[in-house]
Amino acid sequence: MTDSLAARKDSFEEEETDTEVKQPIVRYQKIRKQFGDLTILKEIDLDILPGEKIAVIGPSGSGKTTLARLLMTLEEPTSGMIEIDGEPLWHKKVKGKLIRADEKHLHKVRGKIGMVFQHFNLFPHMNILRNVTEAPIHVLGLSKEEAKQRAVDMLKKVGLADKVKAYPSQLSGGQQQRVAIARALVMRPKMMLFDEPTSALDPELVGEVLAVIKEIAEEGDMAMLLITHEMDFARDVADRIIFTDGGTIVEQGTPQEIFGNPKSDRLKAFLTRFRTDS
Repeated sequence: MTDSLAARKDSFEEEETDTEVKQPIVRYQKIRKQFGDLTILKEIDLDILPGEKIAVIGPSGSGKTTLARLLMTLEEPTSGMIEIDGEPLWHKKVKGKLIRADEKHLHKVRGKIGMVFQHFNLFPHMNILRNVTEAPIHVLGLSKEEAKQRAVDMLKKVGLADKVKAYPSQLSGGQQQRVAIARALVMRPKMMLFDEPTSALDPELVGEVLAVIKEIAEEGDMAMLLITHEMDFARDVADRIIFTDGGTIVEQGTPQEIFGNPKSDRLKAFLTRFRTDS
């Protein structure tokens, strides 16, 4: 075998290995979502690879938030399949057949996804430490000491180690959202989902939350799906950007492709409006 042929063979084998290793952490297959006669999502296909950072952008009503709500099991797809780490989310296999998933199955599979909402949803009667340790203790079955150590580590990561005894009402909106991020991270999910995490914040607090998310993204070992209207943030953080409109994925590509060389008229118009509004 010649050197060049051997090199090509080695390269091909490496690509095959990468393909085998990099199975999607999340897969949407032919996902359709309707509310009565209104179709929100139309036959969506989307794979998210381990460690991949995807930002979803688009106008209001384009279906991007519904993508997140289906993954969070807040809405059920009308048709199609969602898989998390190779396992069906809304279905389960019984005797070789797929049937509608029960709550126990949904709870198990969605546990692989960490979720941060627009609103912080912290327990107002619990201090910050308890807010972050409740799920590790009651869902993962960790001891109080182990959960506390994990929580303190995550609160350090988001810059709030000095707030463990504080209550949500004593924190700013940005701090509360950082606690919500720590609460999701403490579960050690395989993927983090951020649904417009800064939309409920005052403008001066947005930067501190985006900085934390960017730092987490740069660690590189966890997939992320970011539903966002922050275009500069999407450009800085995402490996791939998805543009949705009218319930479909109109265009997707790298930040350079999406912002530097948009192909569809709909994306061009959206970016023009965004720049004008900004």
